[in-house]
Amino acid sequence: LALFSCFVALCLGVGVMAGKYTREMNEAKPSDSDGQTVEFRIAKLNQVWEKAKRMQLSPVRLAELHSDLKIQEKDEMQWKKLKAEGFDENGEKEAQLRRNFNVILAKYGMDGKRDTRPLESNSLKDHDTKEGDAFDDPRLDKLWNKAKSSGKFSNEELLSLKREFQHHKDKIHEYNILMDTISRTEEIHKNVISPLEGDAKEHVLHQKHTELKQKMKDLNQGFERLRKLSHEGFTEDSEFREPRVIELWEAAKRANLSKDELDSLKEELHHFETKVEKHTHYQEQLELSHQKLQHVEALGDKEHIKRNQEKYNTLSEKTRDMGYKMKKHLQDLSNKISRQGLQHNEL
Repeated sequence: LALFSCFVALCLGVGVMAGKYTREMNEAKPSDSDGQTVEFRIAKLNQVWEKAKRMQLSPVRLAELHSDLKIQEKDEMQWKKLKAEGFDENGEKEAQLRRNFNVILAKYGMDGKRDTRPLESNSLKDHDTKEGDAFDDPRLDKLWNKAKSSGKFSNEELLSLKREFQHHKDKIHEYNILMDTISRTEEIHKNVISPLEGDAKEHVLHQKHTELKQKMKDLNQGFERLRKLSHEGFTEDSEFREPRVIELWEAAKRANLSKDELDSLKEELHHFETKVEKHTHYQEQLELSHQKLQHVEALGDKEHIKRNQEKYNTLSEKTRDMGYKMKKHLQDLSNKISRQGLQHNEL
């Protein structure tokens, strides 16, 4: 959630164009200057993708990167249209796009910087609630161990709770990456003559700090929710199961929306939750398909390898596509909640 909700400002102004651009992007794959078919319409994204394919990333992680790059491509193409129409004169949205790109590089270990924080998410391995589960955060570990030994949760509820803890851990990781990216960007601003001067430059830096401040606020609210959940357990009327959906619903309830708006949003969130669960199912199938392909390759039966490779390629394509659709829907919902909340606060 964190990575894609940080792009709210840009997307508010371009909702009308999004459908047109999405249709264009879903047509035949683009070609580079030599006429070769490429994944993306933007050269730097193709460079990242080609590098990633050489990097031994897990299939699920590679599919996630592809979805993130598709979102970045969509946002950059929308920004180019805005720029051509005379918007973004102070370069604020351009700076945010550049930062989002740097966050993607850091998230997948492609920024040339050694990152000791664990990158692989355990979300697909949450069927295993063995002893010694760790979330790399003392407060989370303490809370999890207390909840696990409290006897308040069934095995199924423990799995749901663990998913929420894992989601919070991922958000802490994303916050740390953003903090690091902003710190380095500011160092560059200090040491290099920037095209942005005076008020415009200050405004861009202020925007970055506002974003960080909001993410820290989200983290605190998320931890408070985990703390309450760990102590009180799940209630019977829990609306949603998926952490990202729960987070959006909590934000919507805080956004001062009318009852009709909340009811409409609740229905949309149920549709979104189905999409998230479908995406998770595809990720699990992709992981299993990869394991089977490795097993078959070891046996050396060429016909068998070919069949499994085709199945794996199809699953990989579907997982990427579902990931993009899910992340775009997440971005749209985040923007919608922010926009409606702002409108109500201004009234």
